[in-house]
Amino acid sequence: MTASPGHNKELAERAYRIRRNAVLMGEVQGQGYIAQALDIADVLAVAYFHAMRYRPDDPDWEGRDRFLLSNGHYAIALYAALIEAGIIPAEELETYGGDESRLPMSGMAAYTPGMEMSGGSLGLGLSIAVGKAMGLKRKGSDSRVYVLFSDGELDEGSVWEAIMAAAHHKLDNIIAIVDVNNQQADGPSTQVMGFEPLVDRLEAFGWHTQRVDGNDLDAVVKAFDAARDHGEPKPRMIIADTLMGKGVPFLEAREKNHFIRVEAHEWKLALDALDAGRLG
Repeated sequence: MTASPGHNKELAERAYRIRRNAVLMGEVQGQGYIAQALDIADVLAVAYFHAMRYRPDDPDWEGRDRFLLSNGHYAIALYAALIEAGIIPAEELETYGGDESRLPMSGMAAYTPGMEMSGGSLGLGLSIAVGKAMGLKRKGSDSRVYVLFSDGELDEGSVWEAIMAAAHHKLDNIIAIVDVNNQQADGPSTQVMGFEPLVDRLEAFGWHTQRVDGNDLDAVVKAFDAARDHGEPKPRMIIADTLMGKGVPFLEAREKNHFIRVEAHEWKLALDALDAGRLG
């Protein structure tokens, strides 16, 4: 499958709107995991508006593809995509992180339409994806399980157990995406616990593996297409190298932006930067 230039232009607009939604939600609390939302917006745009099968008015439809957010602190990014997809009403954006909100700061499947798993403790999403993928196969379903996790989660032994299990069971209905932005709470991910050469390691574990610039929409589209179309009975991994704060230069330049506070006047500057990039 080859995406047309017009289609990728539409995806760029979706990514812009996902970033904008995330910034508007961040402004409600004045802080949050904004930089991650900005870095992963292109991947989410491709997942929800190019690759995945779902019904916005019926998020529990049995025939849907499942999208699991292992890194629950990225919830603001997924909410931004779910709002853009029409699964969550846009007016709920202003409730982000508030009491009784369906949009808590960390993902909770019990609260939020379209949220397939609760996040919090890191390193669990890929294991849950393995279980869901096995269950779908036993049902004879052709639905896929997409799972997003962070490079910091590569520190967790449970991730590598799931990597082994998925390959052992030939779960070709799993497409995993690891966001390599090289930041986690304790410092640069590669310094906290080295995981390179990641492509070689994942291929040695039996995964079909691709590495792309996660902020290059053309490259991300091609990677998703290749993952879906790959003919061998093995799970698929997309390594997405991304830039924290993508699209907002003054956030891109921050040395530490794992969890950030943004001054009141800077929210408009962030929206203006996104608008300028859109027009550019």
